[in-house]
Amino acid sequence: MSTISARQYEPLTTESAIELAKKLQLFTNTSALTCEEIGDGNLNLVFRIVDHHSKKSIIIKQALPYAKVVGESWPLTLQRATIESHALRQFADVAREYVPKVYYSDQQLAVTIMEDLSHLDIVRKGLIKGKNYPLLSQHIGEYVAKTLFYTSDFALDPQEKKKLLKQFINPELCKITEDLVFTDPFFDHETNDYEVELKNDVESLWKDKPLLLEVAKLKEKFLTNSDALIHGDLHTGSIFASDSETKVIDPEFAFFGPLGFDLGQFIANLLLNAFGRTNSKRQILFHHIDVTWKTFKETFSFLWKEHSVEVFSKVDGYLDYVLQETFEDAIGFAGCEVIRRTIGLAHVADLDELNPYESRIAAKQNALQFGRELIKNRRNIQTTDQINQLFNEIVNVKETLA
Repeated sequence: MSTISARQYEPLTTESAIELAKKLQLFTNTSALTCEEIGDGNLNLVFRIVDHHSKKSIIIKQALPYAKVVGESWPLTLQRATIESHALRQFADVAREYVPKVYYSDQQLAVTIMEDLSHLDIVRKGLIKGKNYPLLSQHIGEYVAKTLFYTSDFALDPQEKKKLLKQFINPELCKITEDLVFTDPFFDHETNDYEVELKNDVESLWKDKPLLLEVAKLKEKFLTNSDALIHGDLHTGSIFASDSETKVIDPEFAFFGPLGFDLGQFIANLLLNAFGRTNSKRQILFHHIDVTWKTFKETFSFLWKEHSVEVFSKVDGYLDYVLQETFEDAIGFAGCEVIRRTIGLAHVADLDELNPYESRIAAKQNALQFGRELIKNRRNIQTTDQINQLFNEIVNVKETLA
């Protein structure tokens, strides 16, 4: 459906969300509609509208002009809603099975109306409950490989890519990542949030000059590498799944960034869940990490060999170089994400809901140490098995957690 403007911007309510759906004729005149606000994120309003006659349902997502997690003192552009709808459509062109359908978008209202995924689980919540999602890693590996390859210089004419890059310039949301992932957690900044028991660990991190140098290098890559259109916030709370289906949502942080970033974010959030599991129950997570990378590597390599338009793609060793650098960067980005989710502004329930309290503190101490080691040793980690080995060296493999 084409983009139209229904009115001047104002935050939707359950009543006005239904009014908008009716005006757009997304339901029939005889529909019996109900609406609930289901958003629990940091930046947006999310409504679910259901027709209780036909059982048809939709999601209406609206950007707020500020960050919900902080309030109106942190203003944000509404342009991110347009970025999100454009990214979902872009990703659907190459990986349709892994993103929700977009029915309508409105730049002035900062609204995107899309497929309802309520039949699926939010992966973070499911993993916390112990669910495994057998195809999750295969699907994410293929999704990341396709979305990255087909928006890179390996698949696009350079001029075509530059035009697309311009469409996804996203400075305000990039600034959030630059600050909250790569900067604030590594200094004594007011946005940081951690338990008093972690004070010594945190101060040790801030004084670790070799670590800070490596984080600076990773931040520089995030700032300057425009390799492909990345999701930009690919954590387990942005993925819906079942035993057979996977959908990636919320690409409002999308921009042209480094190839390893989305992989690093996803791997980090699997690792964050692992800190709260016993050794036997965390092995499925390392299996997911392994399958994600292998699927990405196989899919990206196939696309490279069959569809690359870059003349240098046929030079021996070039593909191996790109894959090695992507893996190395992903490990480093994963380390930054583990640390920031432990002591930065936006935490994760995987750690914050661990009980008893002493187990939570121990898990966070392990997370900080593990994140540091990933960042500092990323060039020496050549396989996913080495991630598992490093984890076990840091975390007591005895099943001391419930």
